Amino acid sequence: MRDPARILVVDDNEANLDIARARLESLGYEVVSAVDGEAALDAARDSVPDLILLDIMMPKLDGIEATRRLKADRALPFIPIILVTAKADAKDVVAGLEAGGDDYLTKPFAFSELLARVEALLRRTTSTDNAPPTRLKVSDLEMDLLSRRVLRSGREIELTAREFKLLEFLLRHAGQVVTRTMLLEGVWDLQFDPQTNLIDVHMSRLRQAVDRGFPKPLIHTVRGAGYVIRDEDKPA
Repeated sequence: MRDPARILVVDDNEANLDIARARLESLGYEVVSAVDGEAALDAARDSVPDLILLDIMMPKLDGIEATRRLKADRALPFIPIILVTAKADAKDVVAGLEAGGDDYLTKPFAFSELLARVEALLRRTTSTDNAPPTRLKVSDLEMDLLSRRVLRSGREIELTAREFKLLEFLLRHAGQVVTRTMLLEGVWDLQFDPQTNLIDVHMSRLRQAVDRGFPKPLIHTVRGAGYVIRDEDKPA
């Protein structure tokens, strides 16, 4: 992560943008802004921020769809997104998190709360063994996105293109529970279908490839919720 960290603030209310910019810049952050979802996509690609603060209710492209497109853009590194929603729209939080949002705030909120969330996400983004964004790692499992190689304890693991994408999605959300809806939309670009067994089949094959023959599993089922990849020897 560059120093100072760059934050993209997206809100169709220009007064809110001015306040956020002033407060964040006073703390040493570099701030880029956008006034709608489409402008947010362009700003993210141009500036490649370290974090995005994204309002859900916006013209042209709402924050949920903007989040989905940002997370699906393979030209961008992993960028944590904090979604902002009005209390009346709290139901959208679930949709936003399933689209790939990493955290959320409900209006009104104290700036101290926003700052705490920003700092926590920035720390988490850079805490994985100081690995560059082209490498993802959990325990002894490593993925190199440039060479498209996966290693566990130094042993190369052969994956199909779909299995690689599925594992990449899990690693980008390491330590977080990902739902079936998130996987269908993030890996297959499909809307949720409760009858499909796509996830079950591919997850079974992925677990065989990643965990079989190793002393501890890294991919876990969270009953009634989804899946998570994590090192169970470390605190959640």
